[in-house]
Amino acid sequence: MGKILFVQYPKCGTCQKAGKWLKENNITVDSRNIAENNPTDTELTEWIEKSGLPINKFFNTSGKIYKEQNIKERVKNDSTKDLIKLLATNGMLVKRPIIVTDKAVLVGFKEDEWKDSLLS
Repeated sequence: MGKILFVQYPKCGTCQKAGKWLKENNITVDSRNIAENNPTDTELTEWIEKSGLPINKFFNTSGKIYKEQNIKERVKNDSTKDLIKLLATNGMLVKRPIIVTDKAVLVGFKEDEWKDSLLS
């Protein structure tokens, strides 16, 4: 399958659960702390394209910054390019965990989706 990138935030409960699941299934990943190593515009552009998901799925809608800056309105009105730039400014705006493989990008931890993509 090639290298798997696991983009996560160590203090995030969902990320911890996802990390545990990866370990239990003997899936080796390169782990990256999103708070210390923010995804770039280029990475985000590739990931969004590869995931087939709309850009709003890449926003951490339960995050403090998202709520404080009323980003919900920007997601409705700004261009994709501007939204990618915004996501690239702060890892805490990005929904996590993210799995990046040669073939797929998974956003958030949905065990069934991860099973299908990583174990088949």
